[in-house]
Amino acid sequence: MISTQRMIPLATPNLQGREGELLAECISSTFVSSVGPFVDQFEAQIAELSGSSRAAVLCTGTVALQMALEGLGIGAGDLVLTPSLTFIATPNAVSHSGAQPWLVDVTDESWMVDLDLCRRLILAETVAGADGLRRHAQTGEVLRAIMPVMVMGAVADLDGVVALAREFGLKVVVDAAAAIGTTMADGRALAATGVDAVCYSFNGNKTITTGGGGAVAAADPELIARIKHLCSTGRVGANYDHDVIAYNFRMTNVQAALGVAQIERLPAFLDRKHQIRDRYAEFAAGHPALEAFPEPSFGENGHWFSGFWYTGADPDRPDAFRAHMRAEGIDLRPFWKPIHLQTPYLGALASEMPVSDALWQRIFPLPCSTHLTDGELDHVIAAAGRFWSGADA
Repeated sequence: MISTQRMIPLATPNLQGREGELLAECISSTFVSSVGPFVDQFEAQIAELSGSSRAAVLCTGTVALQMALEGLGIGAGDLVLTPSLTFIATPNAVSHSGAQPWLVDVTDESWMVDLDLCRRLILAETVAGADGLRRHAQTGEVLRAIMPVMVMGAVADLDGVVALAREFGLKVVVDAAAAIGTTMADGRALAATGVDAVCYSFNGNKTITTGGGGAVAAADPELIARIKHLCSTGRVGANYDHDVIAYNFRMTNVQAALGVAQIERLPAFLDRKHQIRDRYAEFAAGHPALEAFPEPSFGENGHWFSGFWYTGADPDRPDAFRAHMRAEGIDLRPFWKPIHLQTPYLGALASEMPVSDALWQRIFPLPCSTHLTDGELDHVIAAAGRFWSGADA
């Protein structure tokens, strides 16, 4: 039995590789800031994983999304379609770019943005102008992009997203914050699907971490060049000349060193994530009121978060389960509150949200660190079993 005196966390970084060695190399070389060999190496590794010509590593995943939008020329007066069932970084990045999010419900099969609903909204609520741009009939804002979110590391229907984008002249920025190392079902890398940009997060709870950081990968090298320029204060040449109001959003060599060490073990991390997912899915299959998280067929799931969700009729059951697991020494928190319910976005354009409204409080992400031991995993499952063992569970 695992002691309940120590809470088993949801997801913590696995730093048992060469992280210390590479950090020591940064210190001995004095390259600890935004220039250094690990920055170049990590960018090349991200580009290769993504199937892109180049990548830019940045200070956060939110910044990666924002810079992808700004690099594509999206800003004030523009609209970006995004799902409401996402972490708030997704719409915040849109807002930081100067654009506005247009919130859309998800499908109950995948928990990702409902493309059929997007198409109906576009046709019903926007008007095509002589310039080929579609303007929202009520606000006058120009619909410029769609930002699908790869929820919990599952691969979105990027072919469907690209088809919709081409139909209506939209850009595609993929929020793949939790989906590092995933591919389409036919083996294509994410950035090789026709999307404009793929963005990752390397926060401490992600599959690989740089402590805090993000990246943009894109097939168009000019887009990456624009992003890198925007993120490097807009400096031109070796002197203090700047040609645009820009940002200092670069990743440091220290962070990139962590990323290089982490990416060396990415295949093993993904294998362990899959093993943990399978254990939770096996448990859920034995309880009629539970189901495993969706497993969309569009690609190889990265299983950043794993767990199950409640399909029963008792509205108090989810909170009771969360309280039970915390009492058992297991970290279990509510899942993302949908964006249309968040104070900053109560006035945002939004579709009806029957799926998101019904779903979000029923989702149970369970401990899934890549260094979670078998004993800890057994304890999590045994604790869940003690709650769901009733005849009505």
